[in-house]
This record gives sequence, structure tokens and C-alpha cells, in this order.
Amino acid sequence: MSPAGLRSGPVGTLGPIRPADTIPTRRMSTYLVTGAAGFIGSAIVRALLERGQRVRALDNFKTGKAQNLEGLWDEIEFHEADLNDFELVASICAGSDVVLHQAAIPSVPKSIADPLTSHRANIDGTMHMLLAARDAGVRRFIYAASSSAYGNTPTLPKREDMKPNPISPYAVQKLAGELYAASFHRVYGMETVALRYFNVFGPRQDPTSQYSGVLSKFITMMLQGQAPTIFGDGEQSRDFTYVENVVQANLLASAAPAENVAGRMFNVATGVRLTLNQVYAALQAITGFDEEPKYETDRVGDVKHSLADISSAAQAFGYRPSVPFEEGLRRTVEWYKTQMAESSAPSGSSRGEIGVARRDRIGAPSNA
Repeated sequence: MSPAGLRSGPVGTLGPIRPADTIPTRRMSTYLVTGAAGFIGSAIVRALLERGQRVRALDNFKTGKAQNLEGLWDEIEFHEADLNDFELVASICAGSDVVLHQAAIPSVPKSIADPLTSHRANIDGTMHMLLAARDAGVRRFIYAASSSAYGNTPTLPKREDMKPNPISPYAVQKLAGELYAASFHRVYGMETVALRYFNVFGPRQDPTSQYSGVLSKFITMMLQGQAPTIFGDGEQSRDFTYVENVVQANLLASAAPAENVAGRMFNVATGVRLTLNQVYAALQAITGFDEEPKYETDRVGDVKHSLADISSAAQAFGYRPSVPFEEGLRRTVEWYKTQMAESSAPSGSSRGEIGVARRDRIGAPSNA
């Protein structure tokens, strides 16, 4: 299945595909993953454990879910903590080799409705993590940045040397985090790397959350026989990026030579763009749902078109997406189908209850 119409790329890809399990790494480093119970953070945690790394996981469960870490509680050192508790964050960071900072309130609408809360999580929280990592002597700090920093500039594809033009408070906040990361490299010599994610999707993305991306909502509604809503005419386009590609980029950036990556920012995407109408048609083919979508007026703060040039990441640390959009979409639909089937089956206790109970038993923060 290959959606027809507007499509290009992949843009700027170089070198062979490098799946995450072939990426070289230092043995038994300690990785601290913030936002570890989110769908991206939990995917990174799993990949690190599969590669034999020691993992510290931090989350406050404001947007993350305990069940995203189900089956991993005995393998990780988990801390339930808020990034704005600096003393606690500093104690957790001590002894870490690499910080993978995924924690955020990742929502344009939320940042518009409540910019102060969003600011505290996305800017103040990031500053606390940078300070804690600096004081702990962390080897490398990977920051989850956002393609929203480019705004509505008409030039495609988006390149890292373009002037940023953020629209929403969220975009401003994520750009500020990038600039702080670069500053900490220049001023304190920290090996900081910012990765600008483009429209990440995949398993464990919560479709009921106001923060979730469009694909998780589309998929679950269509599987339930409901027509999703598209804001605008559906011709807005995105460089949709399967979560495994984002995990791969984080692992590669963590292991790359400092001279290639330190103090820099890189696009993480596929170099292919699709309109929402094309994505909807692709999902109809996979799910068998035959109703048309509902259309409503554009949302304030949304970007019209997005497409990444990923050649800088390819050159600096060998990134090339290993999972194309169509395959990622199929995997994601199958995951949601499985989850919906399991949730409808009789059970003694829910998956979420099991996860929370496990977290309460082993997850008390350690200040040692």
C-alpha cells in the first residue's frame, strides 16, 4: 500500500539503514530517560534494555502512563518525580552517563490555553535537567526538540540552517530548550544534542489524551466505527515519523563522536510528506473503515506543511529511517487492534492497575 499524490523523498538521506540493534554503544552505561512513561520515552527504555544498558527512568505521570512500562519494572530504576523539584532531579541524575530528555507537555493547544503550565514543564523543567546534568558530569545530554520551531515558513524541506519562526507557545518553549542546550555546550562544555522530531506516531500513544498526535486518534476512532475529525481541508501535510526511527536517532546521537554532534541540532524524520487526506485514505485501506471524515475549521497555531531534510543527521551520526511510513502505520494499527481486543476481554485486574501497583512498590525515588 502506498498512498498516492503529494509525496517526496526521502529527502537528504545518506548511507545504509542502521537498525537500532546494530548501533555500537559503550557497554553498561547508565542512561537516564525523562518522560519514560510516555510513548516515545518508553520505547527508548525498551531499546536500551534490549542492548544491555542500565536504565534510570523518570516520570511524573502527568501525561505518561505506568502501563507503558509494564513488564520492565524489575529491569529499571524508576523515579516518580517532577522536573521542577530540582534537588530531587539532581539526586536522580547523579551517576548517569547519558540523559535522554523526553519529558514535556507536548501540546500546541494546551500551550495556547495554559501557557504558564506549559512553560514551567517545557522550559523550567528543561533548565533543571540541564543544570542537574552539568553538576553530575553527564557525558551527553540528548534533548527532544520539535519541528514546530520552523513554523509556517513556506520553504520545503526544512533544514537546520533555516531561521526559526515558532507560532505557538509550545514551539517557542521547545526552541528555547534547544538554545539552552547549545548554550550549555558553549559555556560549560557539555555534549548536548537537540533532535527536532517531526510528527512522531506509533504504539502506546494515548488516543484519549489532548496531547496526542492525530494518527492515534484517527486509528482508534476508525477501529471503533467512528468518523474522525480533520481540522481544515485535509491538505495540510506532515512528515510522519514512526517511533522506532526516533529511538534509532536517539541511540545513534548518544554514541556518535562528540566532534560530529556536540552543541548541534538535527532533524529526525523520514524525509517524506503526506497530507492528512492521504493518511486517512491509507488508514481506510488498512482498517476497512469506509466513512468520510468530518471537517472543521483550522486550529490556531497549527502548521500548514512540514517536511524535513535529514541529510545532516545522516552525515553526523548515520541516521536513516529504518521503518517507512506505510510499515509503521500497519504496525501501529495492529497494536491498537490488539489493545482493544485485550481491553474488551474479561480480566481480574486491568493492565493499568497492575502497572501502577508495580510502580508504587519499586518506584520510590532514591536520594542516595
